[in-house]
Amino acid sequence: MLTRRNILKRLGIAPTALPFLSNLPSMAAEANAAQRKKQRLVIVFTPDGVIKDNFWPTSPGLFSTDRTTSQQNALPPILTPFESIQDKLLLVKGVHNQIRGDGDGHMRGIGCLLTGIELFPGNIQGGSHTPAGWASGKSIDQEIAEHLQTDAATTTRFRSLEFGVLVPNKADTWTRMVYAGPNKPLAPIDDPYQMFNKLYGKIKDRENLKSVLDEVRGDLTKLAGHLPSEDRQLLEEHTDMVRQFERELKKSHTDDAHPTPILEEGIIEQNDQMPKISRMQTELLVSAFRADFTRIATLQFTNSVGQASMSWLGIQEPQHTLSHKPNSDADAQEKLTKINAWYASEIAYLARRLAETPEPGRSGSMLDHTTILWTNELGEGNSHSHKDIPWAFIGGGLGFKGGRMVDAGGEPHNRLLLSIAHGMGLTDLSRFGNPDFCSDGPLQGLS
Repeated sequence: MLTRRNILKRLGIAPTALPFLSNLPSMAAEANAAQRKKQRLVIVFTPDGVIKDNFWPTSPGLFSTDRTTSQQNALPPILTPFESIQDKLLLVKGVHNQIRGDGDGHMRGIGCLLTGIELFPGNIQGGSHTPAGWASGKSIDQEIAEHLQTDAATTTRFRSLEFGVLVPNKADTWTRMVYAGPNKPLAPIDDPYQMFNKLYGKIKDRENLKSVLDEVRGDLTKLAGHLPSEDRQLLEEHTDMVRQFERELKKSHTDDAHPTPILEEGIIEQNDQMPKISRMQTELLVSAFRADFTRIATLQFTNSVGQASMSWLGIQEPQHTLSHKPNSDADAQEKLTKINAWYASEIAYLARRLAETPEPGRSGSMLDHTTILWTNELGEGNSHSHKDIPWAFIGGGLGFKGGRMVDAGGEPHNRLLLSIAHGMGLTDLSRFGNPDFCSDGPLQGLS
């Protein structure tokens, strides 16, 4: 069996080529790694709640596969982007964030969403509520990532990757959902070029761009001659992706060389680029999974109290402003449905990209080995309710059974976090976050 270490030594290939070798099947880091089920998890956050009647099916059970004969459990308007993959979609209703304490509804919504534990007292003021600080525990993605890094068969170059799309450039409780530990929020990277630089580590500043491939082209050519055909194809596709991002970087640098107008920050210059940034981050995320740079990722769209204005949908009002309109405001309800359906379409695009990508060195697609979890800090925006938080699972990484909705009947979300951990192999974990909400263990009936 080839290993990255001995192939580099035998062929005299520079260590700078390592990012291109991480997931070639013939170079497994450990002999037993190929025998283990590869599992990945990506948690996607979108803000400000959903329109409940347009998100949840009318009853638990299997989704309707024939919309012409039965509308009872057809996917509601927000979820229609998942129709082509609804057999891989699991909705879990009746799961409530029961964490109380300091902070307003949005702060506790995002800060306790993945941690399942209270916020520390602090000086961040939200509305008329008690001010609060950061979360007092780690998030479930980091618990899982830490577990994976302790085993040589599942360790990866990055413990986890935190992607963002238009996350405000400020550090407060409303902008952070991932925690490495108590008082240790992790900031998402919402600049695709910065994320590219993190993954490949050789991009210079825009005044002095130099191709990553310039330094490794000769080594990769030499290496290709010693690889089986499947690996050669993977290597070529990987380098093509890098080359495309370098073209984007150079184009961006050329554009920046011209005088630019002074724009109000975060409105025209950034807001209208949200769809493009989303797709760029998606491509980087898929590439990072395929290269086995990590098996745990998060993708955060804006922030709690997110105020994106989705002009590409013909909507000018900021999302959070719309979310405070009463349910009787039909115009606001329609616009919020369109906004959340757009988020669903971006998540469906991520799922399709994984589904059309063969799993390197294994059978099936990457989606068969990956679970996407889509969630939110609120169940409903105008009431700031923490009941019926949206939980949508897509893919096969956790072994959950899709094509249906399950009603948990009002259980605390700590139990669902435990279910996710158990699905990822942490079967010895008996509690997570506030132990008062973990006594009954993981939720049953998801697999």
